[in-house]
Amino acid sequence: MSDTTAPHVASAQRPSHAFATLDNVQLYRVGGKDPRKFLHGQLTQHLDEVTDTRARRAAACNPKGRAYAILLLVGDQDSILLRLPTAIKDSATSQLNKFLMLFRGTDMTPQDESRIFGLWGLETACSLSPEATSLDGAGDVLTLDDGKLIRVPDTAEGVPRFEFWRLSGDRLPDAPEATTADWAAAEISAGLAELDSTSSEAYVPQMLNLQHVDGIHFKKGCYTGQEVIARMHYLGQLKKSLFRLSIDSDQPLSPGTPVIAGDKAVGELVNVVAFDDGHQEALAVLKHAALTSQPWTLEGVDGTLARQPLPYPVPEQEQS
Repeated sequence: MSDTTAPHVASAQRPSHAFATLDNVQLYRVGGKDPRKFLHGQLTQHLDEVTDTRARRAAACNPKGRAYAILLLVGDQDSILLRLPTAIKDSATSQLNKFLMLFRGTDMTPQDESRIFGLWGLETACSLSPEATSLDGAGDVLTLDDGKLIRVPDTAEGVPRFEFWRLSGDRLPDAPEATTADWAAAEISAGLAELDSTSSEAYVPQMLNLQHVDGIHFKKGCYTGQEVIARMHYLGQLKKSLFRLSIDSDQPLSPGTPVIAGDKAVGELVNVVAFDDGHQEALAVLKHAALTSQPWTLEGVDGTLARQPLPYPVPEQEQS
């Protein structure tokens, strides 16, 4: 990737062998007496599923079942490492701390010296450890001397991806450097939504397809928001979910922009990234009923929208 690529614009020549420094996320360590018990009561994931060799996604929700953060978690001996977007880290940790106060001897501390990198391609991961070839599927984790190497979901184009959580030292992957916008484009391609101040507490996790990326454990015990999430699952009440869109427009777009079908709003953009060839891509939460009322447009924006494939099936959309 060129060093002159603007950090807020992704390359239309998508990386397949590169790394990006993800300075838009913050790593935390939850440790002490009861880290798993504390997190188990707040997240959609069963903490038994999170180990030193297995990472899992999870949502943290309010009592109404609306997700205020999506986290990636990894075990580290007696602790749990988790990452949050810097855009919502203060509000998310404030909510979690309300419950952390009930767990004496348990703490959640930012790892300010750590760094997180996004990696494209097995060759890039192998530059950190030849054992990266053992990471066969999303969620597999390799513990290194200086951190954690995590296989994350591939892009829809089939490019293998990893995250390197560097806990110490200054080692970098041996690969060309891409940008955070390139990684945001890869996350959109992989169908992985990220929440910001616009979308935090706006959606039940199933609306973000979290159940299709191993982010919800429907058989675990109680946690904040569980009743709403379980009812939506078992009663089949999901009426909207996450779609991937290509947008033929160079007008600046932002999360929250309404998607229009006919003369009605049928959803809104959740994440969006611009490419250097003038087009944009987005993840949007849309009503399933909108599938019969295409074409879609964006409120106040000239340009056309096209539905793009996700790398995982969403049966709710096809049934609709």
